[in-house]
Amino acid sequence: MDVTIRPGAIAGTVAAIPSKSEAHRALICAAFAQGPTRVACKSSSADIDATVSCLTELGAQVSHEGGMLDVSPIPRGRDRHPKAREGRTLDCSESGSTLRFLLPVVAALGCNASLTGRGRLAERPLSPLYELLVEHGAVLSPQGSFPLKVGGRLSGGVFELPGDVSSQYVSGLLLAAAVTDIGVEVRVDEPVQSLSYVSLTCRTLRRFGIAVETWQRQSKRGSQAVWHVAPDQLPGSEGDVALPGDWSNAAFWLCAGALAGAGVTVTGLDAGRSEGQGDRAIMAILARMGARIVRGPESVSVMPGPLVGCDFDVSDTPDLVPPIAVVAACAEGTTRIRGAARLRLKESDRIATVSAALRALGVTVEEHPDGIDVHGVGTLSGGTVDAANDHRIAMMAAISAARSSGAVTIAGADCVAKSYPSFYDDLALLGGVVTREG
Repeated sequence: MDVTIRPGAIAGTVAAIPSKSEAHRALICAAFAQGPTRVACKSSSADIDATVSCLTELGAQVSHEGGMLDVSPIPRGRDRHPKAREGRTLDCSESGSTLRFLLPVVAALGCNASLTGRGRLAERPLSPLYELLVEHGAVLSPQGSFPLKVGGRLSGGVFELPGDVSSQYVSGLLLAAAVTDIGVEVRVDEPVQSLSYVSLTCRTLRRFGIAVETWQRQSKRGSQAVWHVAPDQLPGSEGDVALPGDWSNAAFWLCAGALAGAGVTVTGLDAGRSEGQGDRAIMAILARMGARIVRGPESVSVMPGPLVGCDFDVSDTPDLVPPIAVVAACAEGTTRIRGAARLRLKESDRIATVSAALRALGVTVEEHPDGIDVHGVGTLSGGTVDAANDHRIAMMAAISAARSSGAVTIAGADCVAKSYPSFYDDLALLGGVVTREG
């Protein structure tokens, strides 16, 4: 499907969709809890559906009615070990979180499952997690192709990782320890990229009664952050779990509010908390660039201001690069974005596809191995953007119409279903003039 959006500011109020990051973690814990759990999730997405499908294959029962995901956990035997179904194929679709979280979990269960998926998922790296799992007893088929067969049984112990790899590896190991009876100590060289996502995993585990200890240590490798989950812990039933709004997707609306018009308010965000999802950093980023921010306990409003280019290190918040890049294109001067090398391994090579999208809209962009330089032009020209089967590229192109002189057409626009199926409906609610074709 292609979508064309007429130029013009968007304004108004929109409710944030539930956090995809928190949904993955809560659903996995709920599937291995000691009793039923209800996860409040008013809308789903392809990625969340992939995790639900995999957990169902393993033996959990999950239904979605009335904005609630009702989860009945996988049964446990007399040895208290979860009795997951044997020999199942788990379809992760295009969800990197699903694959990287469930690979260690399946290895710890010892249920001889296979993991498969679509798109670029097979190409996305699993090393050095792959090698660590093998060292600790898992038997894996060669990586780089699907299905990835998982045999043996993962043992606990110490797992050491460099700090510049996906934080999902750390989260997957912690989840594996929490839902089975093994204990793990994960040591990661500092600085740890996307540290906020590991903290999010720890908060979810603690909500389900799993103790996670953290400290720092010195080794021959230098300073390391350590996470420890003791063996023989069983996740309790949280009962009802409310998911906060998704900052990663809300960032597109907040950035659109900075571009033109009367501003945009997003409700359902934990703006008043001292900690939360890492992408809540979008508030500070937009403030630095000159937008006006009004923060409430559960909402954020952004209004336009004189926008100026800045330098940003996004090593902890790489998913913010696409919406930031649109604001940078409309700012005065040059914006330098660094610390984003891992974006080359997303649904698309996101450094290349962000750059291509901006160029299609009349912006001069310079690519670097770990980021981009965006030279602001004030007003974009409009044009046709190839979404490259990447939901964040499609959403980036859509909000660019708020400050474009011509219409913006998005080729392959339906890829937003990966994280935000109702994105174009919400855009229309905010005044966007959206035409769907095909």
